[in-house]
Order: sequence, then structure tokens, then C-alpha cells
Amino acid sequence: QVNPVESGGGLEQAGGSLRLSCAASGRTDIAYVMGWFRQTPGKEREFVATISWKGDKRFYEDSVKGRFTISRDNSKNYLYLQMNNLKPEDTAVYYCAAQCIRSNNNWQCSSWGQGTQVTVSS
Repeated sequence: QVNPVESGGGLEQAGGSLRLSCAASGRTDIAYVMGWFRQTPGKEREFVATISWKGDKRFYEDSVKGRFTISRDNSKNYLYLQMNNLKPEDTAVYYCAAQCIRSNNNWQCSSWGQGTQVTVSS
């Protein structure tokens, strides 16, 4: 089991930047594909970005393309999400996930963090 723990959320103005971090512990050797997801009240959790083990394959949700960058440092067991040009609609709880696979165009992950709140004011 992989245990992800997120940090770096907070309050930011529209147009600003935040960097989320995710520290993975436990069986990090099986973390494989990792990703970021987000959820707002009353809505289902949605995909934001994923990255392969080697970092050579990255996928982004359309609304964050060109603004968010996912990266990872396997030597430190860390996953990152650099968020630039933030918009109020990016406000959500952001979750780090590991052991993700894509099935029928949906991402399914086995390990989840507790989430970190990102609030973007207009």
C-alpha cells in the first residue's frame, strides 16, 4: 500500500500560482502511475493530471492544459503539481493518488491522500 500525503494548498488570488506536493510512503516501489484529482462540494472527484513512473507520459484535463504541470521525483518519492494562472474555478480539494490505471477513459487509483484545499479568489 502506498500512503500519499498532500501539502501546499492555500488561498491565492486569480492569476497567481501554487505548488502542491505529495509525499509518498509505504510501498513506493508499486506507486507506478500517480496523479492529481480534485473535488468541489456536491460534485464527483475529477481527474486533473497523471504522470507515468518514468515521467515520460503526462495527461491533463483540458481546462488545466498550459497552466498546470505535473512532475515527480522518484528518488525522493514526491509528486508535484505546479499550478499557474489560477482561476476561481480551480477552487477545490486536491487529492494525490497512486497506483492509477485508465479504464474506459476513466482513471482509477488504489491509494489516495486526505486532500489539500486550494481556494482561488477573484
